[in-house]
Amino acid sequence: MTTTAPPDPTPTGPDAALPVNQLDGFPAVGAVKPGHYDELRQPDGQLRTHWQDFFDRLGPNILNRLSNSAQTVDRMIEQNGITYNVFVEKEDQARPWSLNPIPMLIGKEDWQEIQKALSQRAKLLNRIVHDVYHDRYLLSAAYLPSALVLGNPGYLPAMHKVRVPNDIYLHVIAFDLARDAQGQWWVIGQRTQSPSGLGYVLENRLIISRLFAQPYREMRVQHLAASYRRLLAALESQAQHIAPGAPRFAFLTPGPYSETYFEHAYLARYLGIPLVEGPDLTVRQNEVFLKTVHGLQRIHGLLRRLDDDFCDPLELRTDSAIGVPGLLQAVRAKKVVMANALGTGFLESPSIQGFLPAICEHFFNEPLLMPSLHTWWCGESAAWQDVSPWLNTQVIKPTFANRHSTNFEPVIASLISPSDQQQWRQRIEQQPDIYTTQTYLGFSQVPTFDGQGLQPKTAMMRFYAIVGPDNEWHIMPGGMTRVAALDPHIVSIRSGGTTLDTWVTTDHEVDTFSMLPKDARVNRWHVQNELVSSRSAENLFWLGRYTERAEAMVRIAREAFTLLSTNRAETLTTVAAAFTDLTRVQGLMPFDSPSMSQDPDAFGDLLISRLRDTGSGGLVDVVHSMQSAMRSVRDRLPAEHAQVPARIKEALVQEQTHHDMLRALDQVELPLAALVGYQLDRMTRDLGWRMLAVGRLLERLINQSQMITQFFDSAAVYTEQGFDSLLTLFDSAITYRTRYQRLQDVMALLDLIALDAANPRSIHATTVELAQQLSFMPDSASIVSLLPEFSKDSDTSGEVLKTVRAATSAGFKISDEISRHFFVHVTEQRLTS
Repeated sequence: MTTTAPPDPTPTGPDAALPVNQLDGFPAVGAVKPGHYDELRQPDGQLRTHWQDFFDRLGPNILNRLSNSAQTVDRMIEQNGITYNVFVEKEDQARPWSLNPIPMLIGKEDWQEIQKALSQRAKLLNRIVHDVYHDRYLLSAAYLPSALVLGNPGYLPAMHKVRVPNDIYLHVIAFDLARDAQGQWWVIGQRTQSPSGLGYVLENRLIISRLFAQPYREMRVQHLAASYRRLLAALESQAQHIAPGAPRFAFLTPGPYSETYFEHAYLARYLGIPLVEGPDLTVRQNEVFLKTVHGLQRIHGLLRRLDDDFCDPLELRTDSAIGVPGLLQAVRAKKVVMANALGTGFLESPSIQGFLPAICEHFFNEPLLMPSLHTWWCGESAAWQDVSPWLNTQVIKPTFANRHSTNFEPVIASLISPSDQQQWRQRIEQQPDIYTTQTYLGFSQVPTFDGQGLQPKTAMMRFYAIVGPDNEWHIMPGGMTRVAALDPHIVSIRSGGTTLDTWVTTDHEVDTFSMLPKDARVNRWHVQNELVSSRSAENLFWLGRYTERAEAMVRIAREAFTLLSTNRAETLTTVAAAFTDLTRVQGLMPFDSPSMSQDPDAFGDLLISRLRDTGSGGLVDVVHSMQSAMRSVRDRLPAEHAQVPARIKEALVQEQTHHDMLRALDQVELPLAALVGYQLDRMTRDLGWRMLAVGRLLERLINQSQMITQFFDSAAVYTEQGFDSLLTLFDSAITYRTRYQRLQDVMALLDLIALDAANPRSIHATTVELAQQLSFMPDSASIVSLLPEFSKDSDTSGEVLKTVRAATSAGFKISDEISRHFFVHVTEQRLTS
């Protein structure tokens, strides 16, 4: 949580009691609270120049334009599946990303100041890290207290004396900035361990720049792509000693339960590097390898969003299940480049801010170009004695927020009672080193659109310093403005705040560089994207199986309810027996359940329960497993995938009669069909897609062979109802009636659903397509040989059924062989057929 000062009850300063500016098409423009800088208007109430320029270019009917834009933003966020998981243990807590349609505008003069000051700070922070892990002059000369640095969990003793390429520890630094009431910029804090937000910045820009294409172009808003390219170029430069010419990188994520997992997947896809989790990687002879379907592939650099202490369970947190054993040794051996380097988290402590001015003077012989908040580390007795009488003017913050036992929400002392303030004094005096105080700052207020007009909200801007191949830090010309929700003292996405795209204008030519591959870069791009980790392959394989399994469950359940609705289950005993056995095998009924013919009503009620209740292994559980697999390979799937499971669950949650469930299953079948369409038409045919196709076809082979076996073993196929039901389950009724009219011939049926390679739903067609997809997998000939061979020359149903039964056992054996050949066996539970 980031805090700002509460507004002074007495209006002061040039922005107090500003007149409300009326714009054409707006009913009102809200007034900025006294004591806050107005980003939109000058003290006389007139729009600042760049804002006037922006609104002039929006044209007439500004209110309607913004209203439509807000709706478009919400729609695009939903379509793209942009989320921020505020509580990761429950999937329902993943809420859509919040983006206001109004961009934040940064003028040329402000940007020159920001750019110069943050470049200086980035260089300074990197110098501090190098000194702390090598010369330690800052500690010995007391420029930094040893207890503050060495006692910080973000300091890693294992990195002492470890050299990193080009002495670059901080490839990306996130700086949080705000303005005071006079318009002065202040640095509020910095993120140096694994700074987040770059993916959201990019997505915000893509959405807002399309909404306001004309102002974006005519105002010469600087583009962002070159900054991302600069980061990759820096990594390539630093990895040349490991892999001259063609280093390979990966994006290390904690996994789908991270609150910012969306941006991990999005950023990895944009940069063209594989998204990996710790178990995807292994260290062999101090070299890092990615486990892929082709075997181990060397990785030379890691862009990480995994906190330091989770990275290596051998030397850091021993209980980490998401790290890479031996990673720290690979870093020491200079066999992998880490961005950012391990051990930089101690710079995130707010206490560090108070020591930066003197360190800057020492290293660079110049003052800090942009001030930090006035900071007192209470671990210094003189500092605590100095600030203690003025505690009511301070924000009390944890010195070590990265340690659970010493972390707490910042406290604005002026908002609590004198007795509570005294209690905080006593706490600080008992353990002063874990507390830091900083002066209040009333952040500036930016215009936001609330559906009716412009309302000012407290805001903080985040900008990114990115190192380049020249080892110099460049500031991305744009960023993310975070806006407070209801409480003006808290600027936090976790607390319901929103974001603004942040535009930086220029008088010069706009850099139109694009990350899309060109010419010689195409081959490298292709190779990077061909890396399919074993974990990704496994999740895609199971996504295919779960998708097909859900389709089969819906078909079987719908046909069963059709039979129940005709009140013929008691008389059609053979058909009822087939459906009883089939629903049990498919997990739609427990094996000790009453049969359909014995108690049709109880059978139907239990079938409804298994379709919609969790924990039974039924349809909802399969959909949930499908959703989990999707989350794990989000970087490889079209955004539309994420919407399908929720639509299926929504259709099943209501109380249903047997007749209502038929309609519900129709509603379920549509998104499932759409999901298959997305998989077929909107995914690149790489090895990942082929593994998904293998999973889908393999599940179909098992299901089809079980359906035929059940209907023949129960003799249901020899009845008119059973014959028709089997055709329906194979989605082949129209084709059969076109060929044979009303003829009920078992061999003709088997020819269509088992032997006819031209029928995409036949078992033969499934095995042919499955063999084709498996042939793209490395060393898969032995797996392909397990597939049964269907012959059109089979004269009897017995011969065909023998091959069909063999297909069932072959399907399970092929699944085991695929797992053995290509997958990492993770701890996630898989639902078996």
